[in-house]
Amino acid sequence: MTYEHDHQKISNSADVARIVRAILCAADYVEQKQEHFFVIGLNGANRIEFINLVSLGLVDQALVHPREVFRMAIHEACSAIIISHNHPSGQHEPSREDTEVTRRLKAAGDVLGISVLDHLIVTDSAHYSFAEQGLL
Repeated sequence: MTYEHDHQKISNSADVARIVRAILCAADYVEQKQEHFFVIGLNGANRIEFINLVSLGLVDQALVHPREVFRMAIHEACSAIIISHNHPSGQHEPSREDTEVTRRLKAAGDVLGISVLDHLIVTDSAHYSFAEQGLL
């Protein structure tokens, strides 16, 4: 599922967290208590080209495959992506699986020439940025 955007410029992780929270709230996804994994495709000026929900998961995990994550980014000729998912539990710290998925997607992006700029974990009141923690 792709979401509307107005080619907003992304300057920091707070911009992404605000956008993801707005999508989750507007669509009542928060009430579903499921993980939602989003890909935000960016052009060379860090303006949003697309926002796509690539996986709808369970309470504590979402299946994510590089093929699905990069499909639209390749089609739209994006230079970079930001990935983000929510934690319905309210805990914004990454799990071991979150860290492994980030590593896998970063490696896939390196092969494709599409930078993975960040992976954000978003909750109602906080977010965790892998880039800000020096993990990307």
